[in-house]
Amino acid sequence: MKSVLNRRRFLLKTAGATLALPGLSSLRAKTTNARAALQATRGAGIGARRFVAIGNLLGFQQKSFFPTTVGKGYEKTTLLSPLEKLRNEMTVYGGLDHGIKGGHFAVHSFLSGVLHSEAKDREDGNVTLDQFLAEKVGNQTRFPSLTVGSEGGIHGGCQLSWTRSGVRVPPITNPGELFERLFVDDTPERRRQRGQENELQKSILDAVNEEAKGLSRKVNHEDREKLDKYFTSIREVEKRIALRDRWADHAKPRAPFEKPANANTVDDLPILYELLALALQTDSTRIATLEIGGSFLPQNLGIDKSYHSLSHHGNKEDALANLIALETYQIDHFGKFLNRLSSVQDGEGTLLDSTSVLFGSGIGSGNSHTNSDLPLVLAGGGYHHGEFKKVEGKGLKKVPLCNLFVDLAQRMGVETDSFGNSTGTYS
Repeated sequence: MKSVLNRRRFLLKTAGATLALPGLSSLRAKTTNARAALQATRGAGIGARRFVAIGNLLGFQQKSFFPTTVGKGYEKTTLLSPLEKLRNEMTVYGGLDHGIKGGHFAVHSFLSGVLHSEAKDREDGNVTLDQFLAEKVGNQTRFPSLTVGSEGGIHGGCQLSWTRSGVRVPPITNPGELFERLFVDDTPERRRQRGQENELQKSILDAVNEEAKGLSRKVNHEDREKLDKYFTSIREVEKRIALRDRWADHAKPRAPFEKPANANTVDDLPILYELLALALQTDSTRIATLEIGGSFLPQNLGIDKSYHSLSHHGNKEDALANLIALETYQIDHFGKFLNRLSSVQDGEGTLLDSTSVLFGSGIGSGNSHTNSDLPLVLAGGGYHHGEFKKVEGKGLKKVPLCNLFVDLAQRMGVETDSFGNSTGTYS
């Protein structure tokens, strides 16, 4: 039995998830052998709503980012200068954050509002907004979501996206890989192999499901609730397998250019943005994230300094100048991405009109390791834009960033009135 279960554990990892039966206290005293035996692991959308989030691992220099004038007449700042012509397509937010601390080690909470270390007993864990949306509406496209980032840097990899079960979503790390994901079809032999893998995984899920159902008749109420969550995890894997089956014989869109070469995160940024625009345009996905992480090297912009050390600028003029040059480059290409989306007709509007694009960071000030007053821009999505909106960041009137996430989810057609640590909807 043990070898069979180990085989199931291995095979279910290829389904894109690991399913482990929860610890059930009401059966724990019966027999260790029984407990061990029950261990198992496991189109065109014209005008459709879309969501993209871009996160920076080390934040932006706040004094050069935020205006001081609230409303439509806000002044142009150094870091927002590349976006000036897009003023009417975006909103700048001040005062929004998640009310948590941790410096660099809280950046991963940008799209969740929840520290990974505090997520264990939460019903939704530290699921991020992109994965929450993918659960609800992601089955409408070939890829429920796309996560792009790097596996380098001070945290050892992209931590922008997290599943409900607390698993980090590994990123697509370069333009070549993203290009192949979007445009290169599997060979007939590979399609046959995938079909066999899917059938095997489905049979394993069926067996695991039956084991868990039998177990549910023997446990108390508390453990039955744990099993209900376990059944939910099984259903999520079943959905992913069904989605793979559905798209197996559908050809991918024709590539508009040859596969790009991989260079470095700095030089790759424009082509990554272009590929994400194409992913939305071809309706390959409607949900995507991009993290500009620790592998974004200043040396590739002619700056002979460490990005991390520059974020701890200590208000030194030369460090600030280099940091602003680096951040301006990132914001400039974000602006070009918005222009690219606005150039694509999508129903009666543009791709930017149908895509809510969130840009910011989970850290407010890298210099002082604070996670308050996060630098944020929201563009597109059919919102009324053109303002700098500043809310109360402290006290009883504080507005959590997750309130905006609730609004973004509702705009994607998801019926929810809460997310993360929200207290309502922003609007």
